[in-house]
Amino acid sequence: MIKYRYMPIKKLCFFLFLMSAGSLIGQVTDPVISLSQVYKDYFKIGVAVSPRALKTDEAQLILSQFNSMTPENAMKMGPIHPQEELYNWAGGDSIAAFAQRNNLFLRGHTLCWHNQTPGWLFKTSTGDTVSKEVLLQRLHDHITTVVSRYKGIIYARDVVNEAISDKEDEFYRPSIWYRICGEEFIEKAFQYAHEADPNALLFYNDYNEINPVKREKIYTLVQNLKSKGIPIDGVGLQGHWSIYEPTAEVLETTMKRFSQLGVKVQITELDISVYKKEHGRRDRTPVDSLAVFSTEHETLQIERYKTCFDIFRKYKGVLTAVTFWNISDRNSWLDNFPVRGRKDYPLLFDKNLNPKKAFWPVVQFDQSEEK
Repeated sequence: MIKYRYMPIKKLCFFLFLMSAGSLIGQVTDPVISLSQVYKDYFKIGVAVSPRALKTDEAQLILSQFNSMTPENAMKMGPIHPQEELYNWAGGDSIAAFAQRNNLFLRGHTLCWHNQTPGWLFKTSTGDTVSKEVLLQRLHDHITTVVSRYKGIIYARDVVNEAISDKEDEFYRPSIWYRICGEEFIEKAFQYAHEADPNALLFYNDYNEINPVKREKIYTLVQNLKSKGIPIDGVGLQGHWSIYEPTAEVLETTMKRFSQLGVKVQITELDISVYKKEHGRRDRTPVDSLAVFSTEHETLQIERYKTCFDIFRKYKGVLTAVTFWNISDRNSWLDNFPVRGRKDYPLLFDKNLNPKKAFWPVVQFDQSEEK
């Protein structure tokens, strides 16, 4: 509950205006409250971006609300290194230049993943599967080239993405990386990245971290890497959640567990879908056509975002950044995924870039009681 006596008078007047306006809360333009300013003493507030977004009106929203950026796709293996002798630097360079020009922190995403990876990486000139030695050399060359180009610009990197299996009886994901190299590709990726930029913070990044079984597998992987002396600085918890999960108890348990690792923790890809989580692709049904951003969706999303940030703030110091995965509901990777033809509304800003009702409990809290 907001205690007005602790709020600066200018902010209090604005807040009281919003409360009296009722339904106008979701229609405010040019919000005077900035996420990154409110959380400057807690953790970085980031956002995933595309080169295109930086040329639109979304750029101003980025500058007003965030102090960190992550390239959503531009630095993934497939887009940036489509052929063995070809690197596509345009997208990554434009994002890096925007970050430098506006004094924003920049995260790198991602050096090694089983998706969005070019096929040539795993094949010989005759089409056969490459050997472990060849694949590790190609991984070394890729990481060294990419990391060196943005050395001193990117402060933290997702080095390996989603190497843990979702199956309860399986530890590592049986990706082509694992089938050829075993678990060694994970260790080598961190070593190569550290050699190319010793000052960059290196993260292992994964999703479904609120699931108790997968949570422990992620924890064990990071713990094992640390015990071997592998240069890993943190664990990235993606945070692709929904209005139905996680509960406060589950998120508290998750944050507490990862805080025990002795590494930095970041929420790397936060969004809160208005639909129940599904993992299989399917087409939209007549029932889905009725699933719009309803009053019930809005209410549950307000509650979930408030719960998440109330808990995030408790882990200030261990939790060093929270990054939203996309800028606004105008464009989200959850549009058409996993349900083709279905629109989602997972973020704090609507399609017109105005703050949604879920924005306000995230930024309005009694800081004096949390110090």
